[in-house]
Amino acid sequence: MNRILLVLLLLSTIIFGCVKSSVDPAVQYRAQAAIDDKIISDYLAANSTLKAKRVDTTGVYYIVNDGEGGTGNVLYTNSTQVTVGFTGKILTSGFVFAQTDQFHPSYVLGAVIKGWQLGIPQIKPGGKVRLLIPSRYAYGPYAQDSIHLPANSVLDFQIQLYGVTN
Repeated sequence: MNRILLVLLLLSTIIFGCVKSSVDPAVQYRAQAAIDDKIISDYLAANSTLKAKRVDTTGVYYIVNDGEGGTGNVLYTNSTQVTVGFTGKILTSGFVFAQTDQFHPSYVLGAVIKGWQLGIPQIKPGGKVRLLIPSRYAYGPYAQDSIHLPANSVLDFQIQLYGVTN
């Protein structure tokens, strides 16, 4: 009798030990989106002089100061190459994780984070834009150890657009 109980206990431990106890990814996504949106809305409320506009319904906000929108007629596509100078910070701490000082890298627009894909087309060559990007449009739940960026970071980019090539 004891052996049967021991076998049943062992089997139940194995079966219940194999059951996944993770949270649904969609639930985690929505929860993080709510956190990010609150961080950005609180920041904008505390800095009410910023004239931030939202890109559609995405949660990405952009700020273009008067006279800093750039000039020209540009059609942006995923294959558009942009030459930029930028400073990237974590919105909540102000920690600068990336910055271009003396060089201006070029990127294919379709290969950069989604926040840039949505925000850069708000300006023309020569323009400057500030982007407030929720984590879901940046690196999401993935830490970027090489640049000391924690998972789920809400980002603040200052970008100057030097050139656009199609």
